[in-house]
Amino acid sequence: MQIVQYEPAHRAALLALSIRAWEPVFPLFREAVAPFVYESFYPDGWRERQVHDLAAVLDGEPRNVAVALEEDLPLGWVCTRFHADDSMSEIYVLAVDPEFQRRGVARALMDHSFDRGREAGMRMVLVETGDDPGHEPARRAYEAAGFERWPVARYFKDLSGQAATAPWPGTTEDRAP
Repeated sequence: MQIVQYEPAHRAALLALSIRAWEPVFPLFREAVAPFVYESFYPDGWRERQVHDLAAVLDGEPRNVAVALEEDLPLGWVCTRFHADDSMSEIYVLAVDPEFQRRGVARALMDHSFDRGREAGMRMVLVETGDDPGHEPARRAYEAAGFERWPVARYFKDLSGQAATAPWPGTTEDRAP
């Protein structure tokens, strides 16, 4: 296996393997979140959203993408972003074809990302994933790679079917012109 710089010729294979990789994740994710949240993020289905978002990464920041290849076959990919103000790199996307999972591909891609961060002078690396049952394998992989969990809470409130509330006292909306 070798890690190479992304080329547009890899695009279709990377999108396809990403969808295969996340196929088992999204049904469990859907069960774990409120329906209004899932439907807001994925009104046309998760596949449509994932292809759209991942294509935007591949097309918009190809220099940040590395591909794991065996001969000419893409096994997985990683997108590494840099946040210089925080001296932090970020594994923004990590996907491995299910046929090649648990064979060290994800770890090799993470190590490549770590090296890129170090070479850019970053002091730490961030990765985010879900806390639902579908993302449990990802959490295990990140913890095995030495990531420490950061306590974050993300809340959503359903606004559909509710009348708009009056402005809060003291806000500009509360003042007459």
